[in-house]
Amino acid sequence: MFGPFDAYRRSQVAIAALFCCLGFQYATWVSRIPALKTRLGLSEAELGLLLMACGAGAAVSFPLVAVLTKRLGSRRLAICSTLCLGAVLLAFSVTPDYPVTLLIAFFDGIAVGCLNVAMNAQAAALEVAYQRTTMARMHATFSAGSLFAALLASGVTTLSPALPVHFGAATALLVVLVLAARGGLLPQDQSAAEPARPAAEKRRRPALPTRVTIWMGLAMAFGTVTEGAMSDWSALYLKDSAGATASLAPLGIAVVSVMMVLARLFADGWRGKWGDERVVRAGSALAGAGLALALLAGGVVPALLGFACVGLGIAAVTPCVYVAAARQGSDALALVAAMGTTGLLAGPAVIGFIASGTSLAWGMGAVAVSALAVSLCSTRIRFPSLATPQPRGAGTR
Repeated sequence: MFGPFDAYRRSQVAIAALFCCLGFQYATWVSRIPALKTRLGLSEAELGLLLMACGAGAAVSFPLVAVLTKRLGSRRLAICSTLCLGAVLLAFSVTPDYPVTLLIAFFDGIAVGCLNVAMNAQAAALEVAYQRTTMARMHATFSAGSLFAALLASGVTTLSPALPVHFGAATALLVVLVLAARGGLLPQDQSAAEPARPAAEKRRRPALPTRVTIWMGLAMAFGTVTEGAMSDWSALYLKDSAGATASLAPLGIAVVSVMMVLARLFADGWRGKWGDERVVRAGSALAGAGLALALLAGGVVPALLGFACVGLGIAAVTPCVYVAAARQGSDALALVAAMGTTGLLAGPAVIGFIASGTSLAWGMGAVAVSALAVSLCSTRIRFPSLATPQPRGAGTR
């Protein structure tokens, strides 16, 4: 028999495993893009379309995810979508041609969208059930999963470059991990705050997003625009605009990534101390203002300091917004997740269009504006507080 603290840790580890699985699966097949490119004889444009197919699947998954979350619950949806992601890896390893690969990537995006919503619903439910902040650390394990996938790819390809060997081993690890985590997942979504309505009424009236949900979606979109653009454009900015050497240019991505991981490890403590609204508002303002000042100053060192501000400030945005969306119900969570994926997809491209019409410095300035927009959107969001009394039996201190 588990005590309250032991049960909390057991569920925390199990849900963290879901985040790790998502980061691990995506990084696994993306790390072998060069092999897929060579095997299928893809051009750069075809490769870009392949990546877009995955993102498109995630972006359009909103209606399906909303339905599946209600019918299956986040626990079963998380397990099923993780197993589907393993099957996608196996399909990638034996894909015969480019059209089939595009279809596989599209279905991968749908499965990613399903797991993304399910795992965040589980994490939000855990916070409600035990009145503890943990969402930010969950998102840190996503990055840990990506790192582990990169290390595994390096190790396996040293022994054998064959995709079936690598993706087969990765699939086996995914299956083992999700089956081991299954017992610790929460049996029901305790985070949703959907009002009770008769089943017939739910069938007659489709759920329309509320104004608060739209603001949450915008905050998520602007936040993921900032994250995605920093990953895609920071190295190029350092090299072409700040005058960094080729060996220093990759430090931009490294600085942002390290600061985001560190911030997410500590952000739950900040959330418990100051509340989600202050963390999001102050963090996104720091990201926008720090990057803007760095662009005005120019040079490598100011740029790296500005990038550090972005990583530190934007890291807690998505965890906090996911928690707020989960409290509004499964429909809100699915819509906010879809808007986040859209921002992650469209953001880097929009920055590229701005840079091509003006300069990369102006493009990065748009990233700073995007971060500041998160701070403005946060003023319209009702962020939950763990200090709010919960129904008796909903949580255990």
